[in-house]
Amino acid sequence: MTSTAEGAGQLWAVSDLHIGYPENRALVEAMRPSSDEDWLLVAGDVAETVADIRWALGTLAGRFRRVVWAPGNHELWTHPRDSVTLRGTARYEHLVGVCRELGVTTPEDPYPVWYGPGGPAVVAPLFLLYDYSFLPAGCATKDEGLAYAHGTGIVCTDEHLLHPDPYPTREDWCRARVAATEARLAALPEDLPTVLVNHYPLDRHPTEVLWHPEFAMWCGTRLTADWHRRFRVDTMVYGHLHIPRTTWHEGVRFEEVSVGYPREWRRRSAPPGRLRAVLPYGKTGEDLRKGGFR
Repeated sequence: MTSTAEGAGQLWAVSDLHIGYPENRALVEAMRPSSDEDWLLVAGDVAETVADIRWALGTLAGRFRRVVWAPGNHELWTHPRDSVTLRGTARYEHLVGVCRELGVTTPEDPYPVWYGPGGPAVVAPLFLLYDYSFLPAGCATKDEGLAYAHGTGIVCTDEHLLHPDPYPTREDWCRARVAATEARLAALPEDLPTVLVNHYPLDRHPTEVLWHPEFAMWCGTRLTADWHRRFRVDTMVYGHLHIPRTTWHEGVRFEEVSVGYPREWRRRSAPPGRLRAVLPYGKTGEDLRKGGFR
């Protein structure tokens, strides 16, 4: 594990930047830390093309003391407008290489320790995917769930663009990632709490407010349902649902930090693209106003 200097800074988080939209790209251009010691956790869905991902993470890495990235499903798409045509694990490994060139921490790197206010805590970016175990009510299998989703017209684009190569299925890739990550988390010092950063929530409860509950199939795995208890989690940071909010589950804070699409954030009263405070927790509205933008 690596560490930061003690006693300074703020640990912020954001996700689902989707900078393919000019309005969202402008939000990233405006993002600034509140101090020279601030870290930023980016919980996936930066963009669909490698060039856009590189620009956004590079821009943020040039401003924050440390940027920590966990991939979302959009980064893993092999999108027809992307000049990089890699699929599956090859694409993910390519993105890890891009992050390392930029000095951005990835799920493949040693987990850093935050020693700033609210710490110490191990900050662990995760890449876990999903395995279709968050099934719609009344469905017992993936096939039944997909049939139901197709009937409602709510089917994730992953079914067309997110390839699991060389794994046979996305759920096989998910299970391999869960097993490898579980072993790493189990080896962490037992005297340190953790901040886990994943594109998907580690428990199903945040999906209960989805307008289209069948979409939960593409939102995580039941294999991680007890991780917030097992791994001393202070805060579970996630995105993907485009419903920014704080929930508490069995005494653990789950923080949804997404920006979302312009059509979504325009409907909200709060200014768009606001970074969310992870540690220390309990910042006032004035503190939050000062952090994230200048």
